Amino acid sequence: MTDQALGQAQPQRINLLKVLGPAHVWALGVGIVLVGEFMGWNFSVGKGGAFGSLIACWVIGLLYTCVAMIDSEVTSTVAAAGGQYAQAKHTIGPLMAFNVGLYLVMAYTMLEAADALVTGDLIAIAAAQFGHPGLDPRPFVVLTIALLALLNYRGVFMTLSVNFVITAAAFTSIVILFIGVQPWNPGAVLQHQGLLTDLPYGWIGVLAAFQFGIWYYLGIEGTCQAAEEVRSAGRALPLGTMSGIITLLIAASLTWYITTGLIPWEYLGQDLAPLYTASTLTGSTVLHVFLFVGTIFSAVASANGCINDASRAWFSMGRDRYMPVWFGAVHPRYRTPFRAILFLIPIAVSFAFTGLLDQVITFSILSGLLGYTFMPINMHKFRKKWPLGSIRRGYVHPWHPLPAIVLLSLCTATYFAVFLGYGVQLLAMIGFYIVVSLWFAFHRYKYVRRGDQFTMPWPRPLGY
Repeated sequence: MTDQALGQAQPQRINLLKVLGPAHVWALGVGIVLVGEFMGWNFSVGKGGAFGSLIACWVIGLLYTCVAMIDSEVTSTVAAAGGQYAQAKHTIGPLMAFNVGLYLVMAYTMLEAADALVTGDLIAIAAAQFGHPGLDPRPFVVLTIALLALLNYRGVFMTLSVNFVITAAAFTSIVILFIGVQPWNPGAVLQHQGLLTDLPYGWIGVLAAFQFGIWYYLGIEGTCQAAEEVRSAGRALPLGTMSGIITLLIAASLTWYITTGLIPWEYLGQDLAPLYTASTLTGSTVLHVFLFVGTIFSAVASANGCINDASRAWFSMGRDRYMPVWFGAVHPRYRTPFRAILFLIPIAVSFAFTGLLDQVITFSILSGLLGYTFMPINMHKFRKKWPLGSIRRGYVHPWHPLPAIVLLSLCTATYFAVFLGYGVQLLAMIGFYIVVSLWFAFHRYKYVRRGDQFTMPWPRPLGY
């Protein structure tokens, strides 16, 4: 058979479309995370009190600033779907890459389940207020995930364009509530003087609050999953990621300030949707409506982004044969990883149906935390193998290795915080990842084609 005939016999590989810009990257990162300002973060108040939660907010904000800086450099250079998974392939090796890919899939799928659960519960609460108590939230959970999966199935540009609009609307609702509570007039609406107390559980409570302080920012690293679909990785990824973390730091501070001035910390620490509850306490129907819409939008935007990110990580693992290659297919018309999108739907629905919001959140937090622990190691090896000047970087983060050291230290402290409240779940999850690592090493690795994984045109690493 001639070379020409061989070329005609082999189907052309279909790739993901490069259609995204910085605004889409911002919408992906902030869209996933902003729901954490509307729910979940307040469990940190129950652990450490209002001031303990504020300390956790800023300390974990530093952790995620380090994550954003490191990711902006490495991902703008390793511009491939899978984000941190693709980084691990190039810098460390197959076993680490497999685990990092699994961390990403589980973190985003669990977060998607929590988002859908909150959406269903909020609709049920609203129905009760309008005279229809006892509404089952589960059909709304399924409907939310199904509609967002369909949107993701049909194209990434429309998916993240929608995310930009609803994320911006949700962020605007926080700003509107902040203006509505008249921060310039203390005591008129906000009652910080009467509600704020000292640390009820001391500094050990502050440390315990780190676990749910993560919820303010969990998912900003998801901007990396768009690396293969942006028009300019060197511009869009750093700009979208760094502007995203700035947005979230502002939103987190506003959220804490508003809610702690309206809700006693004992109730705030167990509320389903604290910003929405705060809006009802202002007595303003307009603020009530704005925050209901904002809360729904934030949960939907987060679930939408999670479907995008989890499917990209799963698709990348399938394409590299870390998982069955069947998952590495791209839709011939919509150019999306459609099989990965469809496969993860029942997993998210099943976890959402448990109704155990704090457990699902903890599952997501722990998977994310394991991924963050990999980043300092990855950053060190990346700079060591390919020093500055040896390859072209889209962005160079300052003060290396200080951000990596700070990130590793804060991750260690947060593990201890998680152990204080969810020690059994922490140990169970670590056991789970050990078992699947053994499965990969002794069974799945034989299907991996090592030479196909290294897609970057880089020189030989220093020292090799």
